[in-house]
Amino acid sequence: MLPILSGMSPESLADWLRLAGQPAFRCSQILDWIWKKQADSFAAMSNLPATLRNDLSENFRLHGLSHTHTQGAADATRKFLFRLGDGRYVESVLMAANPALYGESSDRHTLCVSSQVGCAYGCKFCASGLAGFARHLQPGEIAGQVLAAQRLSGERVDNLVFMGMGEPLANFDHLLAAIALITGPKTLHLGARHLTVSTAGLVPQIRQLAEHPQQIRLAVSLHGASDEVRDKIMPVNRKWPLAELLDALDYWNSLKKQKLTLEYILIANINDSQEQAILLARHARRLHAKINLIPYNTVDGLEWQRPAESHCLAFLATLGRAGVTATLRLEKGHDIDAACGQLRLKQETTEGLVH
Repeated sequence: MLPILSGMSPESLADWLRLAGQPAFRCSQILDWIWKKQADSFAAMSNLPATLRNDLSENFRLHGLSHTHTQGAADATRKFLFRLGDGRYVESVLMAANPALYGESSDRHTLCVSSQVGCAYGCKFCASGLAGFARHLQPGEIAGQVLAAQRLSGERVDNLVFMGMGEPLANFDHLLAAIALITGPKTLHLGARHLTVSTAGLVPQIRQLAEHPQQIRLAVSLHGASDEVRDKIMPVNRKWPLAELLDALDYWNSLKKQKLTLEYILIANINDSQEQAILLARHARRLHAKINLIPYNTVDGLEWQRPAESHCLAFLATLGRAGVTATLRLEKGHDIDAACGQLRLKQETTEGLVH
């Protein structure tokens, strides 16, 4: 399969063009077509010689994914399903700010992107890993989701969260290469402070990312405030239990300026007790972290249930009394299978890719 042109770093593209006997300024022209003008074909690159366009088409795929389906929600959330070159599927979710519901004061657009096809970490409540792990996404397939979402929506992505399908830190090298494309001045040029990487708790990679020079934000999918609860729903906790995870997050705080976010999906009768709220507040105070509460987004084929809204509000109130900053995010896209992996799973099941 041909490499992805939009996944190449400016340096790698410049090297290829030099070996192809092209003048140096062609690199800037091509990057401008990909990242600024967002061309969807080599033919659209009208200021390139026809011979160069032919050479590019013979040696590269322009993009690593193609759009197959969009689901739109009543709250202006849109889920995009993309087909990869090998026939697999990934999802991205574009969320518009909603001042009335979320207290946001701008018209920002946040894109949630995937980093893997499926997931190997097997969180019991998550749709991403139901069909198992297929492969890592390439840098061009990760960054390409941003380009595709902008072309499809006509909106610039202002914030990016690596919270879609997969565990981003398990695809560490490709993640960093994609971030370089997303933040690079010659490519998408989105500020690193507008990027949030989410992890289920991969301790060594958290420490590695803490040492990365860019001020990327980190969100930790905690979903349980004790080892007993996390062991029940998150197998990753058996490898890196809470004590090790909290130590790694202390290390993160020693090197980064941005406040940590603890993501906490509320699941009825699993992690939504007052005891869990008290423990969660204790962890947040230690880490000077804010908490994002999300009522569970039900998934076909899984037994977990969403707590009553009154129960979620009581959990939030306990955190507030403990002096912790917390928000209750009645997650966007509940009407469009927005739980990570649901739309992809339905499509691959239909096509016989899931066995």
